[in-house]
Amino acid sequence: MVAIVDYGVGNLFSLKSSLAAIGADVVVTADSTVLERADRIILPGVGAFGDAAHKLRESGLDSVLKKLALQGKPLLGICLGMQLLFEKSYEYGEHEGLGLIKGCVRPIADVLPSGEYKIPHIGWNPLIFKKNNALLDNIKDSDCVYFVHSYYATDCSESVIATAEYGAELTAAVANGNVYGCQFHPEKSGAVGLAILKAFVELKEKPAC
Repeated sequence: MVAIVDYGVGNLFSLKSSLAAIGADVVVTADSTVLERADRIILPGVGAFGDAAHKLRESGLDSVLKKLALQGKPLLGICLGMQLLFEKSYEYGEHEGLGLIKGCVRPIADVLPSGEYKIPHIGWNPLIFKKNNALLDNIKDSDCVYFVHSYYATDCSESVIATAEYGAELTAAVANGNVYGCQFHPEKSGAVGLAILKAFVELKEKPAC
């Protein structure tokens, strides 16, 4: 069973539908006992990092996710959910993340040529593979995926498995043991996105992060 974490941030319908389309047994839940029973967990999210991190802490789900990830359960963060996996974010202040992947989250405006690129970054971009990883086994280098973001993960080179070019080379996907992240939206990326979700669902066990 794949559990999608429902902590009040984001539209979960398209993600649930995409997982169902590849034949996954999927549930949307905020119940820690259901998360503990799940084989895999997906942490989605849209909006502001600080608000999302607060909701995770307020619900106690931050501790649950950290415990399960450290026990070796596969965890995939998507978009804001990926950013929450990092140690901290500098989105409207400084906010603590889950700390499951080393690095931080900063504005893409810091690295883009001034005035040449729109923010947020919205649209399709090809992935640039950086490391072999099972999450990418079902797709090819240069396959396109769909992004919507104004912030990006940085200081995380040891975990980066794919980047994308948008005025600068931005982190697109990361992996640290059993913890994975996609800055883009697999559930909005057509067949390529479904192939990535399928790879996550079929991942073999890895050492804990």
